[in-house]
Amino acid sequence: MPPGYATSGKRYPVLYMHDGQNVFDDLTSFAGEWGVDETLDSIGNHSGEMIVVAVDHGGTQRLNEYCPYDMEKHGTGEGDEYVDFLAKTLKPFIDKTYRTEKTKKNTFIAGSSMGGLISMYALLKYPRVFGGAGIFSPAFWVGPKIFDDIKARGAKVNSRIYFYCGEREGETMVPDTEKAFSEMRKVSRSRMVCVVRADGKHSEWVWKEEFPLFYLWLMEK
Repeated sequence: MPPGYATSGKRYPVLYMHDGQNVFDDLTSFAGEWGVDETLDSIGNHSGEMIVVAVDHGGTQRLNEYCPYDMEKHGTGEGDEYVDFLAKTLKPFIDKTYRTEKTKKNTFIAGSSMGGLISMYALLKYPRVFGGAGIFSPAFWVGPKIFDDIKARGAKVNSRIYFYCGEREGETMVPDTEKAFSEMRKVSRSRMVCVVRADGKHSEWVWKEEFPLFYLWLMEK
């Protein structure tokens, strides 16, 4: 929650983040925390404050939860049900319980790896719900059908999209991320940026460093 939430009476934008165990606390994380609460405490007053909802993953079911497509090696994809839950159950609950700005332009989603994949899918499936996304090191190789969905659904998306990847994340990471960015540019009016870091690795501490840059970009007027 923003530091002044209890006394301000204001309504706030909301950012929904996947892998909630890693968002706020080292004790709950499985690979290190993003330090989102500290980041927003330090820059929120200058760039704009926001409520962050960190949604825990389902442990051994994480891969299935975050993939919208059935997988030969990993079984049934449950991503459709997961984004339905975010849009139809969780968001209404948050909007009812807290002082939120409910509109699309004030509702965002972000995640890394499989969380990047499902964030992209959430934008495509619910273009009237999510007005922006942070797509960090997306695991598009797990669900390559995402590119078909970009071509089929991307024209309906008009949001802010921050693509991020690192050159030290494997052979397909940069080409896949740049392909998604390029394909979206062909069909969508979204405001987008694609950031590629030469020293970027597939790790929480890298995404922790990138998160403030994403947040500042997202909140630019």
